[in-house]
Amino acid sequence: MPEVLLYTDGGCSGNPGPGGWAFVLRHPKSGKELEGSGAEAETTNNRMELTAVIRGLAALKRPAHVELITDSVYVGKGISEWLPKWKASGWQRREGKRWVPIRNEDLWRQLDALLMRHTVQYTPVAGHSGHPENDRVDRLAVAAYQRYLKS
Repeated sequence: MPEVLLYTDGGCSGNPGPGGWAFVLRHPKSGKELEGSGAEAETTNNRMELTAVIRGLAALKRPAHVELITDSVYVGKGISEWLPKWKASGWQRREGKRWVPIRNEDLWRQLDALLMRHTVQYTPVAGHSGHPENDRVDRLAVAAYQRYLKS
């Protein structure tokens, strides 16, 4: 399976508010890159972070070993810690003494399906720390939602 780097970011102006997502896929051996971005008029930071990863993984044409580099602790912990527990408990989580549906279940289910297709390793990066690719996807995500701020 190919080795691919996936850089992602998502964010909002207000939370909720207009939001954008972006990804850069890089195949280091060939040097080829693919980038994508988009926006929604009313959304949350976490939904945009998830959407960026989903869109990036969905852009891959065949199963791949993917290193996911993101500043989203929500996505990282979700993939590496929470997702197996949520699936085992019927997509619910404990809130005090009761079970409640997880937030963003629709997107987590989409991501789960993609994680079954690809082998994904999560690598955290600090946001706004001068990491070139993380800064790039941040700029793309912000640019994507800017059109909603002007209307």
